[in-house]
Amino acid sequence: MTGGVTHGALLRTYLGPQRASVVVMAVLLLCSIALEIAEPRIAAFFIESVQLGRAESTLVGISLVFLAVAAFRQLAKVIAAYASERVSWTATNAAREDLAAHVLSLDLGFHESRSPGELIERIDGDVNQVAEFFSSLIVHLIGNAVLVLGILGALTFVDWRIGLTFAAITLLGYFFLAQVAGVATVKWEADREQSAKFFGYVSESMRATEDLKSSNATEYALSRFHKHLRSWLPVKVRAEGWGSAIWVVLSLVFTAGSAFAFGYGGFFYQNGTVSLSGVFLIIAYATMLNTPMEVLRHQVQALQQASAAIRRMAELFGHKPTILDGTRTLQKGALSVRFDHVTFSYQDKKILDELTFEVPAGTSFGLVGRTGAGKSTIAHLMFRMYDPVQGRVLLGEVDTRDATLSSLRSQVGFVTQDVQVFDATLRENLTFFDRSVDDSLLLSVLDTLELRPWLDGLPDGLSSRISPSSLSAGQAQLLALARVFLKDPGLVILDEPSSKLDLVTEAMVERALDRMLAGRTSIIIAHRLDTILRTDHTLVLSQGAVVEHGVTADLLADPDSHLSELYRVGRVLQ
Repeated sequence: MTGGVTHGALLRTYLGPQRASVVVMAVLLLCSIALEIAEPRIAAFFIESVQLGRAESTLVGISLVFLAVAAFRQLAKVIAAYASERVSWTATNAAREDLAAHVLSLDLGFHESRSPGELIERIDGDVNQVAEFFSSLIVHLIGNAVLVLGILGALTFVDWRIGLTFAAITLLGYFFLAQVAGVATVKWEADREQSAKFFGYVSESMRATEDLKSSNATEYALSRFHKHLRSWLPVKVRAEGWGSAIWVVLSLVFTAGSAFAFGYGGFFYQNGTVSLSGVFLIIAYATMLNTPMEVLRHQVQALQQASAAIRRMAELFGHKPTILDGTRTLQKGALSVRFDHVTFSYQDKKILDELTFEVPAGTSFGLVGRTGAGKSTIAHLMFRMYDPVQGRVLLGEVDTRDATLSSLRSQVGFVTQDVQVFDATLRENLTFFDRSVDDSLLLSVLDTLELRPWLDGLPDGLSSRISPSSLSAGQAQLLALARVFLKDPGLVILDEPSSKLDLVTEAMVERALDRMLAGRTSIIIAHRLDTILRTDHTLVLSQGAVVEHGVTADLLADPDSHLSELYRVGRVLQ
């Protein structure tokens, strides 16, 4: 689902495919309402029968009918509740999936401006808030409105003056309810926003546990934790306060209704307008009005929270990806790379300025520069995490903006320093949960990377469960290389793949790289300049501009080159 989100759009999108279940739920609800309105009539008929001295068998028959109606009403409610929960879970899961897919489709800049905890709360928390809206909320709102109309009709049947009085009381109650609900919706929206900020901070703190402990900053983190809670408290109190205001309005309506019921009942019975059974009907139906009004109070409060969540979902759906799919397919095999006067800015800060360079297909190319020089940005532009502000990035002479995202992502492999390891099986980690990949191919890749001894030591082979804590940095890095092997890309981008490894594992990674890079174009972002020795050409960057560009061996041999100077400084620091 894309575009703006409204109550109607949600209903059409997520309840449309479940029309049958919704119809069953609605029919059962209407049957339950009809039976509920019938129960006081049966009880009144019983009272009349007792007054008229009818036979005991008649009274027993009326009692059995009353019990049967009550039993069928409860059964209808149970089945309707089951259908409601089924509709709710189906619709909620579909909405959560759509929202998660939409968030994943958004650009890297969007994700860098929001914490994972905030997005989790938006995707899961907000969707949970609309769960009741998906299932029973709208149907029950309509159902209770029908029940109120039925009760008012029954009271009018007893006496038109009673029906008119209770209709006026009910309309007045609904009017005040709508006024309070309008304000309360805004308060609940603010509450949901504070919730997202709080959980965003919690996730941020959990990720930084090691740094917080090593820096003795735990107390500071806890003080910020309490600061978020203190900021949330008054917002929560205001939201709950306006929610309670609905209860106050309905309590006044209940009290007024009960007072009029007893007053009308006594007055009309004394002047002979209604019988004793009629008095019972007046009081019973007036009391029954309390039930749908009380349920309505809960549903209006749930609708406030759902409305606030829907607005926030609409805001999230309103973010549009700027990385749009192209139409051209990148060729198989080694890809040439060309940056043609590329300029890129992030948050009004210029990162690259008129950058131009070319990498022939099948060659290795090094990127060197101090922190902030723009090396990672170049990698992100090739992988099309971003698009340049000006200029072109061409892979195999195809502008990345014209290439299909599927062919680009399959033809470009990116190995980062920080490898994402899932709490799943080794097979699922290697294939990113693609079940179509044959085990023989996985075993071949592991053999190539000299990982078979490690695999043989696992209890269940490829089906063994692994997690971030169960792998060393070297094993995680080799896992990332294996993923790239499986893609068989024409261009491989390496963000210093051996920076965190011991000497033995580093030697394994170097041998694996020799096999992987053969016949492919490679871009190596070098932090440790020993890595640059395997490249054919090197580009030295400073503040997003080219300082030096040439054959790696020639630059290293020139004592006056920037690369040679950086290499000497790096060797001294090691």
